[in-house]
Amino acid sequence: MNHRLHLRLEHLERATNHLLTTVEALGERATVAPGPGQWSAAQVVQHLLVAETGIGQYIEKKLREADKLGKSGLGAFLKSRLLRLALRLPFTRFKVPRYLAELTPAEVAPLPELRRQWEAVRRHLEQLLNEYPGKLLSRAIFKHPRSGMLTIHQTLDFMLDHVLHHQKQVERIALKIKEKKSKPLNGPDGIVQRL
Repeated sequence: MNHRLHLRLEHLERATNHLLTTVEALGERATVAPGPGQWSAAQVVQHLLVAETGIGQYIEKKLREADKLGKSGLGAFLKSRLLRLALRLPFTRFKVPRYLAELTPAEVAPLPELRRQWEAVRRHLEQLLNEYPGKLLSRAIFKHPRSGMLTIHQTLDFMLDHVLHHQKQVERIALKIKEKKSKPLNGPDGIVQRL
């Protein structure tokens, strides 16, 4: 594997493990949404898993058509930098692309299962990167819905920034859930309940 790809993959691994550990620390509350229409921490994990699965499949498809890959230019570089910046800004929100929302299961699997699936997807990505042809490093391999075509390095940068963006979201969810837990709630039967 190319050294720069290896470093990016290591950063992605650390960020992913940190996010999963944060969500797992919530225990049963990982499936509790902080408010109506908001994702639970487990749903955030599921979203990232679906996104990474799709990215891996897209890259694999494009590698089969390697002779058709175009060179990445200055415009793509600038767009990828803007995407990185946008993902790092606090409280930036993006609407999930429709096709990604359609791929997301309605039911969230238990966290141990999500972790197992994500590890399998990550090992597949690692295999793709191990076999990634050096002559394609400057070629556009992944089409991001907002910034357009990205090289493999830019794609891994996006994946890392995507996980870090959602890490902040998970931390906000955890705070809201803890606040809710400390406040008694009246259930439908009038009995005081705690989350």
